[in-house]
Amino acid sequence: MGRGFIIILSAPSGAGKGTLAAHLLQTMSDLRWSVSTTTRAPRPGEIPGESYHYVDADTFRKRIEQGAFLEWAEVFGNYYGTELANVEPALARGEDLLLDIDWQGARQVRDKMPTREVVSIAILPPSRQALQERLLGRSSDDPQVIARRMAQAGNEIAHWHEYDYLVVNDDLQQACHDLTAIITAERLRRIRERVPVRKILATFAKTM
Repeated sequence: MGRGFIIILSAPSGAGKGTLAAHLLQTMSDLRWSVSTTTRAPRPGEIPGESYHYVDADTFRKRIEQGAFLEWAEVFGNYYGTELANVEPALARGEDLLLDIDWQGARQVRDKMPTREVVSIAILPPSRQALQERLLGRSSDDPQVIARRMAQAGNEIAHWHEYDYLVVNDDLQQACHDLTAIITAERLRRIRERVPVRKILATFAKTM
């Protein structure tokens, strides 16, 4: 097993990123969820250490000063970040890390990591109307929150050209298939050295 790589998933709220990520984690081996650190309060059903690492704002800012984050951003008044201490050991073990981050975080990761170790995927809704209908269908946010999320969605999608791959989540089954195909193809790239080519070549050494 070669060294792992980072898979960035970015999407506006309501585009189905969580459902797609859950499918990948359930169906693909050696794929691990990168647990982010945040200053927001836990939501019902969330488990500290599994959903997020929860810290207060002062602690988060201190870790920023210490250079503890691979990436971080402030979103809707709360901090979110990926700690370096949780990334390097997983990559060294040959695990591929799934990061749920926005375009700001994606830029920071690309700036700090070798190009070969980062694959970025933008998840897009089929249309603005479809995204708004999905947000309204949640029945958990008030109109002001939905309006804010729609405005943020436009900003997120405007950075589509910065990503390696684009997946439109119109049909969930097809989107899952597309994501699985992308990760499988990336794992088979020659630069990863995951296929035991050297071992295979050794078996032909006497005849070559």
